[in-house]
Amino acid sequence: MLCERPLALTMRGVERIITAAARAGRKVFVAHNHRFRSDVQALAGFLRGGELGKLTGIRAGAFHQRRAEQGWRLRRAEAGGGAFFDYGLPLLDLALWLANFPEPERVVAHMERGSGKNAVEESMLVQLYCPGTVFNFDVSGTYVGAEERWWFETLSTRGSTRLAPLRVVKELHGRPTDVSPRGAAARESAFIQSYRAELAHFVSVLAGETEYEAPTDQVTLHRTVEAIYRSADEGKEIRL
Repeated sequence: MLCERPLALTMRGVERIITAAARAGRKVFVAHNHRFRSDVQALAGFLRGGELGKLTGIRAGAFHQRRAEQGWRLRRAEAGGGAFFDYGLPLLDLALWLANFPEPERVVAHMERGSGKNAVEESMLVQLYCPGTVFNFDVSGTYVGAEERWWFETLSTRGSTRLAPLRVVKELHGRPTDVSPRGAAARESAFIQSYRAELAHFVSVLAGETEYEAPTDQVTLHRTVEAIYRSADEGKEIRL
């Protein structure tokens, strides 16, 4: 089963789905398409190959203009959340995945939320601390600007990277040097390409050509998301 992200609205829901799939002998996948982007795969190679030293931080964000019609997306009980659930959760998953899913230690978050018990947040700022690494996220669903924005940057002891387009800077002989891959220009956007690669992976696993891995990392993801919302609700740092 290929499930659009998020796998569930709560950590407990994620655990139930993974357990049910295992008992039934089924395979369940989460459609985190960013992981399958060609530029992300290249970035992961630099990070995991140790070329840029130790990863120390990730800065990411997404500013989206307000949707004309949102319906259920404005009801927390049905949507699970607002701007962060829509735009921040995919960034958080990508950041944790690139960092090999470290165990988060503590988080501080601030959000702007409309009135009403069932209202969802319109924007959120998050700072997440993992052993040796700090993640920062800034998302908005009510951005007023000429165009929407999306960014993702990594910081390491001997280099840095950013996406869209991919840029890689590495310290060589004591000086920052651009070592970005210089391949041919893609014929389609990174997002469209990522969906194609994601579906190809899905089919490959079902055909037995690629080993299946249960999405247990989504438990860590949703435990972190719940701590983020708790921090924003209570106005204090939360330890995980």
